Amino acid sequence: MGGTLPAVLNAANEIAVDAFCDGHTSFVGIAESVSVVMDRHQVNEHPSLDEILQADQWARDTARDVIGLDQAIA
Repeated sequence: MGGTLPAVLNAANEIAVDAFCDGHTSFVGIAESVSVVMDRHQVNEHPSLDEILQADQWARDTARDVIGLDQAIA
């Protein structure tokens, strides 16, 4: 696991754990949603810092979508 994938894993996990703590997903849902986000990501093996930051933001947005946080907040 390399390139942008560690940033994606971390960002998706942060969103999923926050969603769990707020009652928007189950404990098992953390791993499930992180896995979905990682599967959807197209890894850049040799990213610049800007590309890592873009991957982080993409993962946060995608995790919110996967978990359904936009619907929960609206």
